[in-house]
This record gives sequence, C-alpha cells and structure tokens, in this order.
Amino acid sequence: MKVSDTRKLPRRSVDVTLMGLGCAQMGNLYRVTPYEESKGAFEKAWESGIRYFDTAPFYGYTRSERRLGTMLTEHDRKDYTVSTKVGRVMVPDDTVGPEEDAYVAPLPFRPNYDYSYDGVLRSFDASQQRLGILRPDILYIHDIGSATHGEKHPHYWEQLTSGGGFKALAKLRDEGSVKAVGLGVNEWEVIRDAMQVFDVDVAMLAGRYTLLEQQSLAFMDNSAKAGTAIVIAGAFNSGILAGNKKFNYADAPADIVKSVEALEAVCADTGVKLQAAALQFPLAHPASVTVVSGARNASQLTSNIEWFEEEVPAEFWAELRKRGLIAEGAPVPGGKA
Repeated sequence: MKVSDTRKLPRRSVDVTLMGLGCAQMGNLYRVTPYEESKGAFEKAWESGIRYFDTAPFYGYTRSERRLGTMLTEHDRKDYTVSTKVGRVMVPDDTVGPEEDAYVAPLPFRPNYDYSYDGVLRSFDASQQRLGILRPDILYIHDIGSATHGEKHPHYWEQLTSGGGFKALAKLRDEGSVKAVGLGVNEWEVIRDAMQVFDVDVAMLAGRYTLLEQQSLAFMDNSAKAGTAIVIAGAFNSGILAGNKKFNYADAPADIVKSVEALEAVCADTGVKLQAAALQFPLAHPASVTVVSGARNASQLTSNIEWFEEEVPAEFWAELRKRGLIAEGAPVPGGKA
C-alpha cells in the first residue's frame, strides 16, 4: 500500500488517501509546536501524496483550524479532502490559561459543549471562517458518548436527537455545505447508537479498532454491511504501539503491557516493526477507508509513512493468528493468514 492510494466513501462522493494527516499537534498538543514545524509536517504530507487532512475547533482552542486553513488554501480546493468537527462552540474567554485540556498556549477561546441544532450550525460557520474554506468535505460530531460525558451523556445525546443536532447535520449535507457527515469519537458504541437514529456516512473511531484492541469487530462488520465508512484514528493506542507506555492517554495497565510484549515477540521473530503492523492492520477491514496519523513535524511523518509502506510478510499475520493475538475473524492485510 501507498499512503497516496485512495478509497471512496461507500455512500458519498468523497475520496480519501489511505493515510490522512491528523492535526491535533498543530494545536500544541502536549507541547508548543512552532508554526514552521507544523508547516514541515504538512509539506511532507503533501509531497508524499497525502490529501486527507483532519482538524477540529477544540485542537489548540482554534489554533489547529487556523494553521491548517492557512496551509490548505495555498492549494487548489479540488486537490484535497478536509474534515472538521462540531459539538463545541468556541467562546472568547480571557481566563484561558497557559495549558488547558493538554494543549499548551491555547488561544483565548473556551470550548462549550453544544450539540443542539443552533450549536452545530454556529460551530460550523465559525470553522468555515477559521479554515477559509466554505465547504469542508466531512463534518463530524466530536466527542459525544458516555466515555467523554459520563452521567451527562443522556443530556447531550438529547441535544443531538430531540434538540436537532442530527437535523442540523442533515441540513448541511442536503444543502451541499458538506459532502458527508458522521461522528468523531473514542467509543464505537455511540456510533452504533447513532446509526439507529441517523444516516451516518462516516465515523472517525479513535483507538478502538487496532492491532491491540478488536472488541469492536462485530461493529466494524456491521458498518461494512451498512456502507458506513470508518476512519481509523489512534492506531497506536495513544502510543503504546509506537514505543511508549501510554494507553488511552494514561500509563498502560499491566495486562495491556503484557499484550504488547506478546506482539513485540512476534515482531522480533519475523523482522516486522510493530509500528508498521499497527498502521496497516486496521485498514484490512472492509469498513475502513483511511488511517489518520498525527505528526508534529516532517521527521515524525516520514517515519509514519515508512512504517505504513513497509512490506509485512503474510507469515507475520499468520503467527499472530496462531498465537491468538488477534480476534477470530479479524481481516488481515493480504486477505490470508
């Protein structure tokens, strides 16, 4: 596979490259990322043929959208696919501190959750202005679900349903303001629930269908049958599949560390890089259309591209299957094993 290869969303006229650039780091995620580093990552992506870019108002409290828009609008609009998100309205606030929600030096706009009809439309209008792009290709509802909202989830879910959030998404799609709509979340269950009440074109699923974690396999199978495209994010499960000890943005528990060590043993036996397997595995599922990879600079993205395009022998996947390290029935690259 090449990062520049493309797949089409089953239900909509939207093409995405097999690798997309996730732009949370453009918002100073975890540490300050100078503009020139962000531009370097973008330019490396473009040079390599990556043409799908994902951002959100939340990333850096609007910084990511502003940066990405500046870079994208130097190119012809027909030459790229861009997605952004709604669900948080960014409100001017001079009390924003030096670090908020893991973003360093965020801009002075505080996120207020709002999944209502008016909230979705207000958020979308503001994103258009920050990006400098009238019609983003894909619009996701961002971070809905009980993992994010806990006991407040029913309240926000009601905003999406009876409060008109899904209706606003449909309006934007039907009028041609966006081409495809869906959810961008960290839990597959809420995508499943949304599919029961709304026509979901595409969903970005972070960290829940990976080389390490396939409890969502039945959901993925159902998504493929329904024609709902899945954008894979968090393929490294917060980094534990890329060499650190973080899982779900926290220190990995012992059972997770043990599972990763078992994967590493197969990698050592077969000469495969764990990062390469992690990036390639999720795309074998027929529901998956692209894997979004975050990168802070050109060097990081270069590594991700090399891992993505590394040849992984069929014996590696067969050995994972033999040792019970991937779920029964999970597709693997090449279609065998």
